[in-house]
Amino acid sequence: MVQTLIRGRLLTFHAEPKSMEDHGAYSYEEDGAVLIEDGVIAASGGFADVSARAAPGHETVDHRPHLILPGFIDAHAHFPQMQMIASYGAELLDWLNDYTFPEETEFRDLQHGRRIARLFLNELLRNGTTTVAAYCSVHKESAEAFFAEALGRRMCVVGGKVMMDRNAPEGLTDTPQSSYDDTKALIADWHGKGRLHYAVTPRFAITSSPEQLEMAGALMREFPDLHMQTHLSENHDEIAFTGELYPDAPDYTGIYERYGLLGPKALLGHCIHLSEREADALADTGSVAVFCPTSNLFLGSGLFDYQRYRKRTKSLRIATATDVGGGTSYSMLKTMDEGYKVIALNGEKLNPFASFWHITRGNAEALSLSDRIGTLDAGTDADLVVLDARATPAMALRMERAKGLAEELFVLQTLGDDRAVVETYVAGEALKSEL
Repeated sequence: MVQTLIRGRLLTFHAEPKSMEDHGAYSYEEDGAVLIEDGVIAASGGFADVSARAAPGHETVDHRPHLILPGFIDAHAHFPQMQMIASYGAELLDWLNDYTFPEETEFRDLQHGRRIARLFLNELLRNGTTTVAAYCSVHKESAEAFFAEALGRRMCVVGGKVMMDRNAPEGLTDTPQSSYDDTKALIADWHGKGRLHYAVTPRFAITSSPEQLEMAGALMREFPDLHMQTHLSENHDEIAFTGELYPDAPDYTGIYERYGLLGPKALLGHCIHLSEREADALADTGSVAVFCPTSNLFLGSGLFDYQRYRKRTKSLRIATATDVGGGTSYSMLKTMDEGYKVIALNGEKLNPFASFWHITRGNAEALSLSDRIGTLDAGTDADLVVLDARATPAMALRMERAKGLAEELFVLQTLGDDRAVVETYVAGEALKSEL
């Protein structure tokens, strides 16, 4: 039995904070500790109480005065797009054709995939992210590379090989049958191994034929515990082209509805331009709309109407994500900084407690994994991030005037980046310091 006691100020969430005064939604310990045993949280709370439970000979790591939270969770990213992040001047469909597709052709090479997957996961860990839902390329080898690298770090991840049988270059398409066969083989090899979760991953309706979406639906019926991830209503031209390809569908969402791809473990990236009927369909099935603010702004796709979706009679489940490489930062702190601005442009403000709920417990709930990640609860996996709100001169100067925890969180969100991440723990092991 190996025990480690991590000491510092603790913050963990029990529910979504509805306001700055919703103190019952979270627990905060000024002098707290997390006791880790074999990669799992054995206890957390006040230092005096938790340290009394530690076995003789345990290791103590003192992170005071820094803030300890559950590790950050990113609900939508593309690991093959690392080398095309910050590509200039295109909207979605041109951006895919000019930058994304040529880049992803390289991932037929397993060694290239392993290199980029390694660098991708390292970058996430540098930014305090311990779990990601990732798209691989169309190549089976890319998913093998991603899962192998995550397994070596004992990370909890969701991922899948993209299914894509049309409207893409030669060398970057599969077929309905090959996509089914490759996905089924990957599920057998990787799903449930360590902390790995497979997601059936049709890229979006434009690049999947009806026959391929039938195959995706068949996989979800065969393996109902899997996640499903795809894109929905990101860009007006995308929506129009999708309507031409599926003229009998009531709308874009209706395509995924028809093939049985909606449900509580369905992660639908973007969801910017949803009709009320589409929003009802997502709400009725418990599907998740994934808010990707930095990519939506960068590609000029539009403003996600966060408050409209939350205040509807049938509210939507919402996750937050970087969407690298359309997204412009690997940091969930910068993601929520931009998310705050998007929501502000729609006439509302997101309180900082709600921001940090989103990137910890909120995203864990969106991924249907809150029994294992996203909190500091005993019995959950020991994924942690340690944050320093005085990490840069500008942050330290601002913190001289900060009053209370809410202001500290907002400073971290607004001015923080990877430099504010002191350490990242995965299954109880400090990994950032090893990079």
